[in-house]
Amino acid sequence: MNFWYFTVYHLTRLIAKLCFRFRCIHPERVIQEGPVILAMNHQSYLDPPLAGIGCRRAIYFLARKTLFDQPFLGWILPRLNVIPIDQERSDVSALKATIRVLRQNDGVLVFPEGSRTLDGQLQAPEAGVGFVIAKTLAPVVPMRIFGAHEALPRGGGKLRFCPITIVVGEPLRFTAADLQGNNRDVYSRLSRRVMEAIAALQLEPDAHRP
Repeated sequence: MNFWYFTVYHLTRLIAKLCFRFRCIHPERVIQEGPVILAMNHQSYLDPPLAGIGCRRAIYFLARKTLFDQPFLGWILPRLNVIPIDQERSDVSALKATIRVLRQNDGVLVFPEGSRTLDGQLQAPEAGVGFVIAKTLAPVVPMRIFGAHEALPRGGGKLRFCPITIVVGEPLRFTAADLQGNNRDVYSRLSRRVMEAIAALQLEPDAHRP
């Protein structure tokens, strides 16, 4: 971690614990070296920083490039491993950026659903994460966040300080045998496999305890 990532990482951890009683269950399942895709459901703008502090290693994030036009954000975001993507070509640029990060043996956070949920429920995955898996065969660590929708839902509403927990699943690994078939079918099948792994992660009854 560079100085800025380290500083914001620990500041975020402190705020998350004080304001949201944040917990990460099974953080040891995150692969600590080499390329890894962290695949998580998408509930809120809070998801990226909370996923980041759920990992002991530094990871990369994607964000729309217009954020980088603002003076302070344009300076700090690159130092926090945030990569700009072009909204006008969001699918293409995001996929290329993700593949580039993985080929550098780094970890990157992706949201298979593409956009934030409106009702807090899991959504069907897009084919993008399957495409990235097919091009890199990078292992995938499924993660599921609980409580972020209640804390800061899509579509407005006040920020509420309620418990948030991330549950980390066992890594998924892929081989060339998983890529047999029509490309579109392969991408969709891989994406569904990742989303099924996310859906299988459950919150234990006492997981939000202080």
